Amino acid sequence: MTDTTIPTVVVVDDSETSIAVYQFSLQPLAINFIGFKSAAEVFPYLRRNQPDLLFLDIIMPGMDGLNLLKELRQLEFQKDTKVIMVTSKDYAQDRQVARQLGAVDFLIKPVRFQKIREVVCKYLNIEEPVSK
Repeated sequence: MTDTTIPTVVVVDDSETSIAVYQFSLQPLAINFIGFKSAAEVFPYLRRNQPDLLFLDIIMPGMDGLNLLKELRQLEFQKDTKVIMVTSKDYAQDRQVARQLGAVDFLIKPVRFQKIREVVCKYLNIEEPVSK
């Protein structure tokens, strides 16, 4: 990456284990990683910051990922944020709503380390490190 700014990837998932999986998966990449466990926890951050890529779990207590995305799109500077929805339940209706709200991708749990890296590299336009 020729840009001097390091991209930021934010994950919102109520499972600490899932957040740890993302963090481990993305360690080889030159990115800032931030994990949040709820919509309530992440929203103050998203009011002030635009991540380069945002992973939202759909099924969470309180506000779910789709409603969080709907709220996020109300903020002018978040209208084009790249969002990837993640869920353990693959419902066509969720996919449709996610697309309407501008989600760029939809992943089904459990998501493998390699898949997480591939998706991040694709949407941030960075090269995946070569495995040794």
